Amino acid sequence: MSTTAMDIDAIAGSTTNAVAGSRAAADTASPRTPLLEARGLRKSFGGVRAVREISLAIPADGVFALIGPNGAGKSTMMNLLSGAYQPDEGEILFGGRDLVGMPAHARVRLGIARTFQSIRLFKHLSVAENVLAGFHIHHDIPLWQYVFPGRRARENAADCRREAQELLQLVGLEPLAARRAGSLAYGQQRMLEIARAMATRPRLLLLDEPAAGLNSAEVQFLLDLIGKLRRRGVTIVVVEHNMDLVMSVADHVFVMDHGEYLFQGKPREVQANEGVIAAYLGGQRDEAAA
Repeated sequence: MSTTAMDIDAIAGSTTNAVAGSRAAADTASPRTPLLEARGLRKSFGGVRAVREISLAIPADGVFALIGPNGAGKSTMMNLLSGAYQPDEGEILFGGRDLVGMPAHARVRLGIARTFQSIRLFKHLSVAENVLAGFHIHHDIPLWQYVFPGRRARENAADCRREAQELLQLVGLEPLAARRAGSLAYGQQRMLEIARAMATRPRLLLLDEPAAGLNSAEVQFLLDLIGKLRRRGVTIVVVEHNMDLVMSVADHVFVMDHGEYLFQGKPREVQANEGVIAAYLGGQRDEAAA
């Protein structure tokens, strides 16, 4: 997705009342203990170095934004954190535990869930069934009890259905629970993917361009949803090109460019940083502003 003039204006310092309120809250917030830390990450594909010596600390119970121009290495970082890729070098610590070498499904079990740039749903299943699929990672009931249901299996199934209903209500899809997932509108599919990720009961939720393709009303709904998830105690990492959204929800922003660290800080600091502005504008700030 290309960087738009709106994105550039947001980076350069355009603000709204909502953004100002978010910044004030971030400025007065006390330091939080890192939930996830990455140290000296490197990842290459052939001769292309996608990530070069990246180190970051993601505080617990906050919203951490990872931004940068196209080709900055953001999606590679998300894949490294989620386990889709393994780093060539470096450490990834989650609650003090080293994740390097651990596959994606094992990280989900530890409490790391994600969504994708390209929506990945079970489109032939119902909306409710998609969410129910997320609960399987925590099932500890023998398979035979689902073939010949015992009390534990029945109670577990009832609990999952109840929690799935709550998650669908959270994302505004409860009335569509019986609909086939593939028949939903694009924005609704985005929300369903978040609900399914939440069904894994994550401590850390990675959102990869969640606002891509959404209209203004859907973006506002997403903003509200991120706030609700945060109040539930979920730590959120968001990769996003919509700078209005990033500046509205993020406590801390980490900026990459060409696979390298560029800058990090509070939203107001990122908006004012000349290096960040130059990276987004390709060094043509005055021309773009005009």
